[in-house]
Amino acid sequence: MSAGLLLNATICFAITISSFAFAWVLARSEEEHSEKSKPALWSLVVLWSLVGLTYLPTTVRMIAAYMGNPTLDFMMYNLAAIPFSFVSVPLVFFIMYVIVGDKRISAYTSLLFVFFGVSYLTFLYTRGVIGPEVSDFSSLFMINSDIAISIYLMGLFVIPTAMILGLLFLIFLQRMPKRLRYRTALPLVAISFVFDFMLTDMITLIDAMQLAARIFVLIGTVQAFLAYFPPMTLQEKLGIKRYSYELYESPKDIDDMNGEDGEDIDV
Repeated sequence: MSAGLLLNATICFAITISSFAFAWVLARSEEEHSEKSKPALWSLVVLWSLVGLTYLPTTVRMIAAYMGNPTLDFMMYNLAAIPFSFVSVPLVFFIMYVIVGDKRISAYTSLLFVFFGVSYLTFLYTRGVIGPEVSDFSSLFMINSDIAISIYLMGLFVIPTAMILGLLFLIFLQRMPKRLRYRTALPLVAISFVFDFMLTDMITLIDAMQLAARIFVLIGTVQAFLAYFPPMTLQEKLGIKRYSYELYESPKDIDDMNGEDGEDIDV
């Protein structure tokens, strides 16, 4: 088989390692956060862990395709579908918690997306998939259920993406210091980047597009890391100060951090 499959496997493995490493770094930073911000922190830890758990069996898939083992390829596809189906759950919890600051409301809302994820998996496993179709660059499966695709597109993609865009709009309407806008908006952009291209990865039937989608998922993961832990050169370029990694004040808290004349107050 083509060495392009090994390139694909390498990219998937890089996504796996970077996602798990990012989740680990976030988890280790727990002591730097207040009790109020810890639910948002741990939702992100779960989110990036699920990204890693999606691409770990996908890495094995690409190796299996390279070795001509369609049975293992099929098994790993079904395994990767499980964490992939629930990526939107911690994402929705995170967005709701940033907006309302209430764990119960955020949890109840995210439970709805657990239902969407279970429904997606049910139709995926009962109707099955067609494949694998191995090419020079990838191994592709076609989902044999229009209902499963519709559930994911509407319930697990469109709604979370709309929530991200709504929160970004809210952030840019708020009067806040540049460093707060940076550490809140840019991570959301990176998460949206990863989320969107993961969907493209799962549903595309074009090998080159799937490979490109995985490259962009990797880029988004690196972008998210730089959003939370920007190097000094990037801080100087953007004109932001070094800040403590206190996660995600509510809009009211953000207003309280601004002086009456709009000047920044250090966090």
